Amino acid sequence: MSRVRKDPLRPLRLEERSHLERVSRAFGLPAALVARSKALLAVANGHSYVDAARLAGRRTGDAVAGLVSLFNRQGLAALEPRHAGGPAILYGAAAKERILREFRRKPDREPDGTAT
Repeated sequence: MSRVRKDPLRPLRLEERSHLERVSRAFGLPAALVARSKALLAVANGHSYVDAARLAGRRTGDAVAGLVSLFNRQGLAALEPRHAGGPAILYGAAAKERILREFRRKPDREPDGTAT
């Protein structure tokens, strides 16, 4: 006997279903994106969270339940992986470009103050 789902999957719109089907069959996309699409499609087709996890190549249904909840709030944006640990991103695009431009610049000993 399965438990009652706290946050069941909302009905998919036609364009969401077609996007999920395209992504679930794609070979050139990251595996996490494909697995998330397969899990959401399985839940939309009436499978339980545990069955959906197995069909997507995962072990437990807890992650599928979290994904369904996130999909209900964010839509297709829930498929994209988020920042999952590691050091925080410190530089924005403009600062990163400025640093790389300085790195690529040919050194000039007099203005740089490296001539002795």
